[in-house]
Amino acid sequence: MPVLTGSSAIAQAAQRLAAGQLVAFPTETVYGLGARADDDAAVARIFAAKGRPADHPLIVHIASVAAAEAFAHDISSGARALMAAFWPGPLTLIVPRRPACAAAAAGGQDSIGLRLPAHPMALALLQEAAGLGVLGVAAPSANRFGRVSPTTAAHVVQELGLGLMVLDGGACAVGIESTIVDCTRALPALLRPGQLTQVQIEQVLGLTLQGRDAASPRVSGSLASHYAPTLPLHLFSSQALWQKLQGAAAQRPVAPGAAGQVAGQVAGQAAGHGTGVVAVYSRLVPAVAPGWVHRAMPDDAAAVAHELFSVMRELDSAGVTAIWVESPPPGAEWDGVRDRLERAASA
Repeated sequence: MPVLTGSSAIAQAAQRLAAGQLVAFPTETVYGLGARADDDAAVARIFAAKGRPADHPLIVHIASVAAAEAFAHDISSGARALMAAFWPGPLTLIVPRRPACAAAAAGGQDSIGLRLPAHPMALALLQEAAGLGVLGVAAPSANRFGRVSPTTAAHVVQELGLGLMVLDGGACAVGIESTIVDCTRALPALLRPGQLTQVQIEQVLGLTLQGRDAASPRVSGSLASHYAPTLPLHLFSSQALWQKLQGAAAQRPVAPGAAGQVAGQVAGQAAGHGTGVVAVYSRLVPAVAPGWVHRAMPDDAAAVAHELFSVMRELDSAGVTAIWVESPPPGAEWDGVRDRLERAASA
C-alpha cells in the first residue's frame, strides 16, 4: 500500500481505523501504529505487527480533552491541570481506566495512558475517526518492538513493510516519545522523561513529582532495553570517550572544549578499515580519518532529540559495527535524550 498524504488519505485512514484495521500516522513525537482502542481484536493486530508483548500497555490518542472521559474515570485535578497546560502536546497522562473499556490497549491494567497529540495530521485523523465512532486510537511507535522509533514515513516502511497504510506528515518535530506522568495516585510521578521537563510539569502542579516505584503502572518505553539500533551502542563519559578516540583515530583529535566548536558529533569507521570499527555520537570533535562516517549534531537538547533516532538509523546502515556515545551533559532538558540512549545501550 502506498504512503499517502492529504485530506482524502486522512478520510481513507479514518475509515480503516473504524473497520478495525491498522494505520501508521505521524505525531509531533514519533510515528505511531494505530488501531481503534475500543476494539481488542484490532489492538491485537498492533501487538502482532510489532512483536510486542500483550501486557506492555499502549498509549491511547484522543481528539479532544473531553474524549478522555470515554476511557477514564476519577480524573484528578492535577491531571486536568496538566491537560489544560500541555494538551495538545507531547505529554501522556496515566489515569484510572473506565471498567470494561480498552482492556487490551491498557495491557490488562486498571489504568490507561492518554494523549492529545499536536501534529495537525494526527489531529485531523483523530477528529475524522471520532466522527465514525472511534473515540480513541491506541498507537505505540510504528517499529518492531524495542527498536529505534520512526520519525519519518520512510522509517515506518523500512520497519513494517509496504503492506501497511502510512500517512506521511513529514519529519516529526520533537523526535522522541512523549513525557509520561502517572496521575493515578495522590502524588503524581514521572514515569518517562521527554521534551516536557520535570520542572515544567512541577510548575503547573505546584508540587514535586515522585519517581517510579514498585507500585507504578507499566508504561510504554519503560523496559531497561528499548529504542535500540541493531548495532551495539555503548555510552561513555566525556573523558572515557576522549581516551577511546585518541586510541582509535589515525590522527590526533583537536582539543575538546575549544571555543566555537559544534557540539554533538557522529563518527564511524567503515567495515574493512582495520580493527576497532566504531561509530561515535559525541560533543567532542575528532579528526576524522579516511573511511570514517561523521555527522555533526547540534548542542541544543531539543535539536538533538529531533535528530537522534534518524542518526541511529543512518549509522545502522553505514557499514559500521558499533556505536559509541558520549553521555549527554547534565540538565533536565537532556533527560529525554539521556533516557533513550541509556535504554538503547542496555540492549
